[in-house]
Amino acid sequence: MLSFDTVVERALTGPICTERDFDLGIFVPNLRKVLEKYGIKYDPQNPVPSDDDLADRVWEAGMEFLVETGVYCVDTERRILFTREEIEGAIESAPRNVVFGEGKDARLMPRRLPEDETPPWCSGSGAGPVSTEWNLINVVKTYAEDPLSCGITAPCLTNLDGRDLVAGSPRGVEGAIRTVLLVREALRRAGRPGMPVVNEVASAVRATEHIAGHAFGNPKTDVLEIGTVHELKVDFDALNKVAYCQAVGNLTFAENGVILGGYAGGPTGVAVVCAAYHPVGILVIRGVVQHPLAVPIEGGTTSNREIIWARSVAIQAATRNSPLSIVAPGYTSAGPMTEMCYQEFAAWVMAIVVSGGSVEVGPPSKGIMEDYSDPLENIFSNAVAHASAGMSRKEANTIVFKLLEGYEDKLKDPPLGKKLPDYFDIASGRPNKECIEFYRKMRQEFSEQFGLKLPLTSPYL
Repeated sequence: MLSFDTVVERALTGPICTERDFDLGIFVPNLRKVLEKYGIKYDPQNPVPSDDDLADRVWEAGMEFLVETGVYCVDTERRILFTREEIEGAIESAPRNVVFGEGKDARLMPRRLPEDETPPWCSGSGAGPVSTEWNLINVVKTYAEDPLSCGITAPCLTNLDGRDLVAGSPRGVEGAIRTVLLVREALRRAGRPGMPVVNEVASAVRATEHIAGHAFGNPKTDVLEIGTVHELKVDFDALNKVAYCQAVGNLTFAENGVILGGYAGGPTGVAVVCAAYHPVGILVIRGVVQHPLAVPIEGGTTSNREIIWARSVAIQAATRNSPLSIVAPGYTSAGPMTEMCYQEFAAWVMAIVVSGGSVEVGPPSKGIMEDYSDPLENIFSNAVAHASAGMSRKEANTIVFKLLEGYEDKLKDPPLGKKLPDYFDIASGRPNKECIEFYRKMRQEFSEQFGLKLPLTSPYL
């Protein structure tokens, strides 16, 4: 596989063009060309497609698109280009059987295929914003206590000692450090000190903040999540994080996001670009896991019909053609303590798992509402993920279709739900009686309505 230094050299010396020319003169025309060439069509009646030929055509379209387009470095205004042979070499050398965590909390990241019976990796507790240190500790601790939780996705602390965090400032550095220490303390309280944090420095934005926070975590087990820029772009800050991880031997999640309604266009374009990002995660971000996200331009939910279809077919394309593990993150439109929130989580989680992926369950309310992270809905999603393992795509499609019929007309005006202090006893660090009873009610309804055999491992049954 190409060395990281070779990738950096191409970012410094590759073909030069303006960002606008890259977007409108290269990215968009190349994407339209492969969509037409490979006959990629969207089928709203099958949000979880089961067409292997479609998945393989999406993969071929993605690889051809990446070769013709490259990755744009916004700092140098140059394209990083790869040959098909270099892409295939990266995929052949992709990491396999990576272990995260240590001691009794160590977990193997599985490589899964569509309809695979292998239990998926589940990480969560939400990467959403929390306003206080106590809220952060309690959300993480509650989620970590679920035996189905493999790793933690840390919430983002929004203020420090009553003052707003400012990215790139000394307060940003201290906030990154504080978040790492708080998460590790929460894991200790949950009795799972070796559990890996898959976005180790959740409150960090700049590379300096990631590096500072990493020094206070557990470098043997924790993971840095490093993202690209929409669409098919990277900047020096991300490359600096990669350079640091390469030097210290740290594991990385290669995060990428595609915007439905942006330059990628509709669901077919989102699927192809998502597939193209897969080798980018190996070559540029040096990830041991691909972390594919896709959201509509008007909001950060992953539970609408077009997004579910696009990610499902893209993940099927990747898992059929690459050994690199996939952990897909996701959010809901509805807020905590609402039936719609549970329905949204179930729909996108099920679609990801039967397509060959694992899941990172994000917070409700599109991940942007402060103190709207409910760990019990994350725990419910873990159970749905495990119940979906081994299910056929056609069976999952039937369930997801019914779920969409129940909530998709509310996506633009979802119920807000309740904030954490309204259903969580901050002093004891436990959800209150109302929250636990609602969680049990939703579990029972899903079991009865869809015949899901939800695991009986939750501490709140």
